[in-house]
Amino acid sequence: MSCPTRAAQDSGGHMSQGPDALWHKVLEHLKGQVSAEAFETWLAPTRGVELQNDLLLVEVPNSFFLDWLGQYYVSAIDDAGRNALGDGFKIAFRIGNGPAQPIVASQRKRTTATENTRLRERYTFQSYIVAECNSFACAAARAVAESPGNKYNPLLIYGGVGLGKTHLLQAIGNQLLQTRPGFKVYYTPAESLFTELISAIESGSTMDFKHKYRSQDLLLLDDVHYLVGKESLQEEIFHLFNHLHGQGKQIVFTSDRPVREIPTLQERLSSRLASGLVVDLQPPDLETRVAILKRNAAAEGFDLPQDVALYIATKITSNVRALEGCLIRIIALASMNGYKLTTELAAKALKDLLPQQPSINRETIISQVSACYGVSPAEIKGRARTQRVTLARQITMYLYRNLLELSLKEIGGLIGGKDHTTVMHSLSKIEDLRKTDSDFDERIKQLIVGITG
Repeated sequence: MSCPTRAAQDSGGHMSQGPDALWHKVLEHLKGQVSAEAFETWLAPTRGVELQNDLLLVEVPNSFFLDWLGQYYVSAIDDAGRNALGDGFKIAFRIGNGPAQPIVASQRKRTTATENTRLRERYTFQSYIVAECNSFACAAARAVAESPGNKYNPLLIYGGVGLGKTHLLQAIGNQLLQTRPGFKVYYTPAESLFTELISAIESGSTMDFKHKYRSQDLLLLDDVHYLVGKESLQEEIFHLFNHLHGQGKQIVFTSDRPVREIPTLQERLSSRLASGLVVDLQPPDLETRVAILKRNAAAEGFDLPQDVALYIATKITSNVRALEGCLIRIIALASMNGYKLTTELAAKALKDLLPQQPSINRETIISQVSACYGVSPAEIKGRARTQRVTLARQITMYLYRNLLELSLKEIGGLIGGKDHTTVMHSLSKIEDLRKTDSDFDERIKQLIVGITG
């Protein structure tokens, strides 16, 4: 005798509740599956409006919401619905008083990982905006995609959060799947690899685990800085690296820092990871940030005015992911209420998302450095090369970078048109001095306190 389904067991209880109460049960489960920002933007404005037997109807503000939920949250909504209501219940959506529509995965812009590779189809070289801050890394990634196992093996891409490491990593895999359909490609974050290894050990299936990864033609391993303190995983990756590399298979890693700066990383593994080409990603400059915003808006069918793009780009200076999140919020608000995309709307939409504006600015920094070292702002921006002026200039660049998060290009433009290499050298010089000279480090700390109040 078969057991009744959970839906059948609970149907009496569910039927006694209103549709909005049932939908709130689903939303409670969804809170644990999506970010707080996504929940407030796309799910909080919805409401349960009708219950037809085991079909729960949910109202969304407009078709844009329906499309977006279909693009990004189909699986999450299905899982939350099963957990909250049972397997027998279905959820459909409607716009206002319109007909019920089942939510389906959008084919226009799929983001679900493909079954065998875990790649997301939207991460391609064509959708990646190339600029000075990322051109070298992008060129290296393209070279790997054109000749895997022959050029730059391994390739390590490092950079801060939200700068496009995962995009480039997966673009390599997607390009190879197009040009070499039989190529075995697999993408995984290091954290997922760790979870999988633990499960394999517990179930006694470590040989299956090893075979799965050692049989790949291209392994894309994201966030290797996650290896900190995980000795067993480091050991496994070391042997995996040796096997794949020895077979001429391509390996690409990403990290949020150079491997030599990852603490507790085995020296032999660190040596392997850095044995090929190492490239970095820098924060995008203003022009690149604007281009990213306009491209992403166009992909969603919106023409983002230049002044609105500039407004967002001047508020978010170092994180592409944060830029995209801000844009999503603005588009959602505009679509929900039929508003035009304006800077006023942007300010309203982003009020709770934007970082607190610092009480400092470029003039505050350069004036404080000038007073500390007895040189004028004009001298710092000029071409004088006396020891005192040069040090003040380098400190100003360092503080621009660390307090205002300006790009290398922006810093160089503010300090007499210095080039990318000069700025990088200045940043490294001040960083090294802080590590080796305690008096100098204390002076910088006091400068920062004076600047930030």
